Amino acid sequence: MTPATIANRDEWLQARRALLELEKAHTRQKDQITKARQALPWVRLETDYMFETESGEVTLAGLFKHRNQLVIYHFMFGPDWKEGCVSCSFWADSFNGLDAHLAARDISFVAVSNAPMAMIAPFKERMGWSFDWVSSSPNSFNEEFDVGFGPKRVADRPLMYNFSELKAAPMDEMHGTSVFAKGGDGSIYHTYSTYGRGLDATNAAYAYIDMTPAGRNESASGNPMAWVRHHDVY
Repeated sequence: MTPATIANRDEWLQARRALLELEKAHTRQKDQITKARQALPWVRLETDYMFETESGEVTLAGLFKHRNQLVIYHFMFGPDWKEGCVSCSFWADSFNGLDAHLAARDISFVAVSNAPMAMIAPFKERMGWSFDWVSSSPNSFNEEFDVGFGPKRVADRPLMYNFSELKAAPMDEMHGTSVFAKGGDGSIYHTYSTYGRGLDATNAAYAYIDMTPAGRNESASGNPMAWVRHHDVY
């Protein structure tokens, strides 16, 4: 690698302190965004979706596991796919070990895919993951949260991803994260969803890569994540 600039320690410290001011401003702005996110209105769900799990069927309410908040990662894995999405797997490598910490803050976490459990379970075992992962195969959950564009999507539902209408579906499955909360009366509410680059903050590997001089070093054209592989393939 070739350094962009070479400096002595005092010069580096001056530049680092200048960057620190930018980082602090970014942190303060992030805190403001977090407060705005937490203040979003809630939308009450009219459907208690039924999901397929390794131990039988469970409703959306059941995925909360007696907690009041639920985070769902929409994992791209369709019923006609041979394996789970490489990029989603890159994200999922950060999921193991989350449950105990999230549970301490009254949060449950689960990944959801359209593929049946008969496909999810062996892939999960192959990747060595322990986080909860269920199938939305019995329902239209993915389609109604605008990450599913396959045959289960009703014809009159507008094509939308990342809150923008599309002329054509990008793929039959897309990724995202949705958050739900349980009201005092037991009703379930949708409180937040994010898609695309909005998921960057949840990828631990990217957070570290962004600290390095070369950074992501991804292609500016085509698929910037073409370098990513399942972790057992590198």
